[in-house]
Amino acid sequence: MPKRLTKAKAEELYARLAHVRPDPRTELEYVNPFTLLVAVVLSAQATDKGVNRATAELFKIADTPGKMAALGEERLGKYIQTIGLWRNKAKNVIALSQTLIAEHQSQVPREREALEALPGVGRKTANVVLMEIFGEGTIAVDTHVFRVANRTGLADGKTPEAVEEQLMRITPKHYLHGAHHWLILHGRYTCIARKPECPRCVIADICLYRDKTRVIASTKTPAASGAKSKKR
Repeated sequence: MPKRLTKAKAEELYARLAHVRPDPRTELEYVNPFTLLVAVVLSAQATDKGVNRATAELFKIADTPGKMAALGEERLGKYIQTIGLWRNKAKNVIALSQTLIAEHQSQVPREREALEALPGVGRKTANVVLMEIFGEGTIAVDTHVFRVANRTGLADGKTPEAVEEQLMRITPKHYLHGAHHWLILHGRYTCIARKPECPRCVIADICLYRDKTRVIASTKTPAASGAKSKKR
């Protein structure tokens, strides 16, 4: 059994995921580039739903770097204390807000190097911001994307960086902008960690995962084949 999908199979895989979710979006709620950046920083080792519950009230009073910095760590902590690692995250959010004010005129920078230099911002967070806000073709590899990529055969990397590199090579250019969302949402709701729901998976007959919950017939539909995602 092959370890990696061919480019033709990868094209079909994305076509089917795009058919199911033609307009993929992040499940994090935000009102501007700054609040997206904060939400992604807060989402590390936390669920999007949990982050959204915490930021619903927070972003009403602190939706700019200036307002967030003025809030301070202690007051910020009261809004996000239901999120894992909230003390360290509060420190980072205040620090990155201060850095945006001091070095970037309170604007979220578009350059990867500048983003990754912000407190609490790593490559994954930078990729999400570059894709979601600036429309760049990046793929952020979190635990869901890592799992789905390796299970399906889109990648066989041992690290997030290796998986990202492989995904960037095999993902067709016209699917790059939605690839992260399709993979993360597929991992979150279908290709779940402990017991993937293969019987209802639209890519089950393409996927190379050896431990499928059941081997089923092709779920390919005429509408899915060759479908392309809508640009946002």
